[in-house]
Amino acid sequence: MATKILMVCLGNICRSPLAEGILQSKLPKDKFHVDSAGTGGWHADELPDSRSMKIASKYGIDISNQRARQFQVQDFHTFDYIYVMDQSNYQNVLQLAPNEIVKSKVKLILDEITPNKKAEVPDPYFGGEDGFEHVFQLLDEVCEQIAKRLIK
Repeated sequence: MATKILMVCLGNICRSPLAEGILQSKLPKDKFHVDSAGTGGWHADELPDSRSMKIASKYGIDISNQRARQFQVQDFHTFDYIYVMDQSNYQNVLQLAPNEIVKSKVKLILDEITPNKKAEVPDPYFGGEDGFEHVFQLLDEVCEQIAKRLIK
């Protein structure tokens, strides 16, 4: 049975699609399933932001087959790990948690490389392309650590 990992950001068009694509590229597909979702549903069924697709493509990762979707309560039961990009996402996801057991699946993604610092992946949506480059580099570093830990 595959280990299931969910990446969550606000709209599921910038950060979490990148995190999904990056982590997927580092894990064996037959043993891991990676998906992404947003806490909001404004972009449901849309492609990732063109700037996210462009930066992913620059590093050999194709995220153009992804479609945005909203986080659902059922995701707590479907996924083994739920990584959120910032404190706002963290609070929004926890508010939907039906119990303490599933709450323990939810983690700030950067805590994997900077434990207990509560560091956030900045939302690059309103900025320029260098914001997407910065986000890609952050997510690439943390996904490398997550992959190493999961493959053990």
